[in-house]
Amino acid sequence: MESDNDAPPGAGAWAPGKVAGLLGVSPVTLRSWSARYGIGPPAASGRHRRYSDEDVRRLQHMQRLVARGMPVREAAEAAFGRSPAGLEVPAARRARELEDAAEELQYASVAGLLDETLGTLGPAAAWTDVLAPVLRGLGDRWQRGDVCFASEWALTSEISLAFERFSRRFPAAVPGRPVLLACCPAERHSLPIEALRATLAEAAVPVAYLGQLVPAETVADLAARLDPVLVVLWANAPTTADDLLAARLGGLGCAVGTAGPGWEHLGDRGFRWVNDMASAVELAVEHAGA
Repeated sequence: MESDNDAPPGAGAWAPGKVAGLLGVSPVTLRSWSARYGIGPPAASGRHRRYSDEDVRRLQHMQRLVARGMPVREAAEAAFGRSPAGLEVPAARRARELEDAAEELQYASVAGLLDETLGTLGPAAAWTDVLAPVLRGLGDRWQRGDVCFASEWALTSEISLAFERFSRRFPAAVPGRPVLLACCPAERHSLPIEALRATLAEAAVPVAYLGQLVPAETVADLAARLDPVLVVLWANAPTTADDLLAARLGGLGCAVGTAGPGWEHLGDRGFRWVNDMASAVELAVEHAGA
């Protein structure tokens, strides 16, 4: 018998019993998949065989493909990179699967679904067609009095991590003056600008992202030092839109674009305002290619 007590999920060394429990299958089924389809970790020294985080994500992907109607052998080949998936998944189904996994606080499943969605659709379409609708749905539930804070926290945290993983696929330093992406100093909702960052990284546009809650003084200092082709200032709500910072950046000679619904009430302040992913990408690419 193999003990599972020494392989916490965060360690990246999952014992077969833990993997079987996570997937909801028996250890016998897991061993059968390994023998039939050659998936999972190679047999190591007897009872010390362990699955990596990547193995677990691929097994979860395999299960999703089977649930979507793909034969097990084809699903195993697709999930473990030996053939294309060959199964088009509607955005609404992806959204439903994500929402269900977040509701059950299945962090590993959420991470796997996000990686699959970003890898298949790309960050722009993933955000517009899948992730934003799921988050809006959670917001609607809040409005109806359904307390779903834990699910929302799990999902938003994992989306941020998934965008970071996706962005790391591309060179960190791309030649040229960057597009500087910044949240307004009081803004805490940064996922749309993180989606923009991942999209620009995929498009090989030089990009620098400052993160949340960066003081105005620091944003201005970094803008002066980085000499960006464009600064995009994100605000989700009118209470966080910082028009004084936008004016200050413009005074430094920076091209400034304002992004997000928080800017709408301010009207035309001499800055180009965008409020959807396609327009934000167009604005950034336009300046990067100038």
